[in-house]
Amino acid sequence: MNFASAAIEVLSALTTAANLFIIAAGLSLVFGALRIINLAHGSFYMIGALLMASLLAPGRSALLFWPALLLSPLLMAGLGALLERFLFRRIYRAEHLMQLLLSYALSLMLADLALRLWGADSRTVPPPPLLAGAVGAGGVSFPLYDLFVIGLALAVGCALWALLRYTRFGWEIRAAVEDPESLALCGRNVPALFTAVFALGAFLAGLGGAAIAPLQAIGPGMDSAILVSAFIVTVIGGLGSIAGAALGAAVIGLFQAVGTVWLPTWAPAFIFLAMIIVLVFRPSGLLGAPTQSWGEET
Repeated sequence: MNFASAAIEVLSALTTAANLFIIAAGLSLVFGALRIINLAHGSFYMIGALLMASLLAPGRSALLFWPALLLSPLLMAGLGALLERFLFRRIYRAEHLMQLLLSYALSLMLADLALRLWGADSRTVPPPPLLAGAVGAGGVSFPLYDLFVIGLALAVGCALWALLRYTRFGWEIRAAVEDPESLALCGRNVPALFTAVFALGAFLAGLGGAAIAPLQAIGPGMDSAILVSAFIVTVIGGLGSIAGAALGAAVIGLFQAVGTVWLPTWAPAFIFLAMIIVLVFRPSGLLGAPTQSWGEET
């Protein structure tokens, strides 16, 4: 493999890692604040991508790409808020097994719903004209849309960091995790706060699905694979840590790039190798600490 091919493979791995971070950040956010492992998170990603494909169906203006990129995650946020309000809110104090069963059943229902609404055929989404080309550097051409996805992940990471550290919303999340009773006594509607957090997690999942739509075939069934990868990222970084999700995604991107360059046929196994190595030496994840609060880790 020459330098140009290796550089393209590395960029592709970094693009995948960037998209994984967007999805895993929502998963970690929900777990950190609500202590719920949401197995339906991959369904939000899948439906977000399918909505993107529907909004940009053949014959429609390419200028709709940017409104669709915002509208699809917003619709997922609305769906997430409804599900939290009528389903997940009832099991916050239940044991994790009940939470897993509910979210797993919900993922199966959403998968069947997607199959009935969109069918089994795959769809494609063209990138916007502004990002349809490539940029050259060092004799290698890098697709502009891949660079956009990486930049989007960086923007999401910075926005989440600022939101959680410097806004009242972020302070209220940390306070709700530590002492929800005291926060409620201060006049804050804690259930509504949890709904907003769950909706934000669903928004990030939908954003990941909408952003990746121009880079792969879109169709029912894509939720399972991404959920496994997102969980690997969160396990490596540490459940409940946004910074850990970013670090976990970077580790996944590094291992995938190395595997693609050195052993292309075994590249998918390198992701699991990264998880095994981290868990052997750091069972709680790179930035995870069971004895600490989620607010301290983020």
